Amino acid sequence: MENSRRKFIKQSAIFAAATYAGTMGMSAKSYGRIIGANDRVRVGVVGFSDRFKDTLLPCFLNNNKELNFDIVGLSDLWNYRRDLGVAHLNAKFGHEIKACRNNDELYAMKDLDAVIISTADFQHALHTIEAVKANCDAYVEKPFAETMDDAKAALKAVKATDRIVQIGSQRRSGENYANAAKYIQDGKFGPITAVDLVWNVNQPGRWRRPDLVAKLKAEDTDWKRFLLNRPSEAFDPRKYLEYRLFWPYSSGMPGQWMSHQIDTVHWFTNLKHPRSVVANGGIYTWKDGRRNWDAMVAVFDYGQPNSEDGFQVTFTSRMQNSVGDVGEVYYSNGGELNLMTNKVSPKGGLRQQEAAAMGMKANLLTEFDLSKTEIKAATGANMGGDGLTSGHMRNWMECVRSRKTPNAPVEAGYSHSIANIMTNAAVRTGAKSVFDEGRQEVIANGKVFKY
Repeated sequence: MENSRRKFIKQSAIFAAATYAGTMGMSAKSYGRIIGANDRVRVGVVGFSDRFKDTLLPCFLNNNKELNFDIVGLSDLWNYRRDLGVAHLNAKFGHEIKACRNNDELYAMKDLDAVIISTADFQHALHTIEAVKANCDAYVEKPFAETMDDAKAALKAVKATDRIVQIGSQRRSGENYANAAKYIQDGKFGPITAVDLVWNVNQPGRWRRPDLVAKLKAEDTDWKRFLLNRPSEAFDPRKYLEYRLFWPYSSGMPGQWMSHQIDTVHWFTNLKHPRSVVANGGIYTWKDGRRNWDAMVAVFDYGQPNSEDGFQVTFTSRMQNSVGDVGEVYYSNGGELNLMTNKVSPKGGLRQQEAAAMGMKANLLTEFDLSKTEIKAATGANMGGDGLTSGHMRNWMECVRSRKTPNAPVEAGYSHSIANIMTNAAVRTGAKSVFDEGRQEVIANGKVFKY
C-alpha cells in the first residue's frame, strides 16, 4: 500500500512540476508588471493541523521566497498546538509568529492579506466565511462543506467579494489530470459510460490520535467555539482530535477521500452534481466507538437533468485491506482512461467480432499517454509535501498576486460538497438521495437532509 502510494505521489510530482513552468499560472518574470507585485503577502494560519505541518507548510515553503509570501500569525484554539505551531514556524521563518487564541485575534492583525485554513472538516466553510469577511484570500482544505446550509452560506459570502479562494482539491493542479480533462472535453474519449473510484487502506490507526487525545484537557481549549454551529454536546477530546470518525463533525470517507475523486468527475464532464446517490456499508472491523463507517460503496447516477443519457459512478472504500489501493478509471465504449497508469487504452472497448454480430463497427481507442507534455518540468524545486499539492499551493499564490481565478475555485468546492452531502444522506438514512435544484437542498426519504 505505502509503496504504491509513494509511487503515485512521485509520479504526480512530475506532472505537477510542469505546472510551475507556466501552464497553470504566470512566469516569475511577469510578477513585476502587476501592481503591488513587490509587496510581501502576509499570511495567517488557521489551525496547526497535521495536514498543515506535514504537507501544506512544506508546499508553501517551496514557493514563498520566490513569490514573496510570509507567514505572520497562527490561530489555534488549543494552547498546546498553538505553542507547538508558533515554535515550529518561528524556526522555519526566522522571525516571530504571532500566537492567536482564536480567529478573532488573527483577523485583528494589521495588514493580514491571506490565510491557509486546515481545520476540522465541518469548520472549513464557516472559516472561509470569516476569512473573506475579513478581506483575506484563502487556501481552504477539503471537504469544503458537510451541510448544504454551510455550503450555500460560504458560496454566497465568497461570491459577494473579490477574494481569491482555492479549494484544496489538488488534482486540479496536476498536469496528467489537466490532460485527461482536455482529452475528454475534446470528445476524443467518447461518451463516458462508467467511472470506478477506489480508495482502500489497511490502517487501524487512520484518523486516530490517541497520544494527542491523552494530552487534551477541556480547560486548555475553547470547546464551544470549536463546535461553531454544530449541536451542543459535552466536551470530548476524541471528537476534537479524531473528528473524522464522528458525524456531524465529518462524514468520514466521503468528505476525506471521495471529495477528491468526485471532483474530477465534475471537472471532466462539466456536471455540477449527481442526479442521485445510494450507499451501503458499515463499521465492520475497527469497533473503537467511531460513528463513521470503515467500509462503504456508493453508487452515483450522473447526467443532464431529465435526460435518459448518463453514466454510473461507483466509489468503493475500505479500511481493512488495501488491495485496489487508490485509483480512478473512466470507461467509454472504446476503452478506458486510467489515472493510476496515466494511459488511455482500448482495454474493454468494442472489438470487431462483437461489433460485427450486430452489424456494427469496432470502436477501439488509440493508445495515449496522459503524462506527456511539451512543458519542461521546473528544476531545483524542493518538492516537500507532495507534487500535486505544491503545484496547487503555488497556483493559489500566483492567483493572489494576479487576481486570476485559481484552478479549484469556490464553485468546485460547492459542487463536491453537494455530492459529499448526497452520499452522507444516503449513508445516514439508507434512502436514495437526490438534489433539489430550486431549493439547493439534498433530499432523502422526501425530507431535507440536515444531521
